[in-house]
Amino acid sequence: MLDLGLEGRTVLVTGATGAIGSAAARAFAAQGARVALAFRHRRETAEALAVELSGPDRGRAFAVPYALDDAASPRWVVAAVEEHWGGLDVLVAAARRRGARREPHARFEDVPEEHWRPLVADAFPPAIRTVQWAVAGMRKRGWGRIALVAPPHAPEGGPGGEFHEVARAGLRGLVRGLVGEVGGDGVLINAVCPGPTPPDRPRTPPGRPPTATASPTTCEGPTAPEGSIAPEGSTISECRTVPEDPSTSEGPTTPESRTVPGDPTATPEDIARALVFLCSAANGAITGETLTLAGCR
Repeated sequence: MLDLGLEGRTVLVTGATGAIGSAAARAFAAQGARVALAFRHRRETAEALAVELSGPDRGRAFAVPYALDDAASPRWVVAAVEEHWGGLDVLVAAARRRGARREPHARFEDVPEEHWRPLVADAFPPAIRTVQWAVAGMRKRGWGRIALVAPPHAPEGGPGGEFHEVARAGLRGLVRGLVGEVGGDGVLINAVCPGPTPPDRPRTPPGRPPTATASPTTCEGPTAPEGSIAPEGSTISECRTVPEDPSTSEGPTTPESRTVPGDPTATPEDIARALVFLCSAANGAITGETLTLAGCR
């Protein structure tokens, strides 16, 4: 039997309440890893998943806030894991922000910037920041695995596909560019590109406002930069609530997630298995690659 070497390893999954993120968290936990579940808005979902994965000793999983649009959040979430378990071995970056839905027949030149900017701008800085904070400890310990989940591929000619392609290209570049720098320190980094996958939450029908959800809490004080998301257990002097952003997703759920009967698709569990292998000790040589699933090119 192939030994994945994940027993006792510490794993951080961002976007852990999305379909892919939660499937990945369960897959790592099934291999004996300890899993930190980073979430944006769905605290109750994240905490319920942490209870599910915690095991008999109640110490194998915990939930921690994470926000793509907060520059200080990656530092806090990595610090929370390292403080809680003494180090971080594996990062799975599955959080993604989705843009507003593009009309199917809208032409490229008619798409307003506020529709495509979240898809493009929020694909790079959060990934770079989170990898920066995560990789530092991995290099010191001489072992680490990083997997970035790229936006799903759109069907050929699907609306908005060009913007997702730009986001995917940026993540591929990050993965390729880091190989030479971190590989000598035992850190492997790859990306996974899903095909069309079922959405992980019902879509808001046209004309109906998004359902209100609990607003995240940001904290201010001498122990945290202003506006940063504080990890569980940190000491914060003052907290305030910020409005919900309905365009934020806990994982890759996009209009392009719609499938056509007969098209090849990948389930979140399929993607999770690929993530587990790439982030395991069984993978000793694959790095700098983008693994495409379900017929992606």
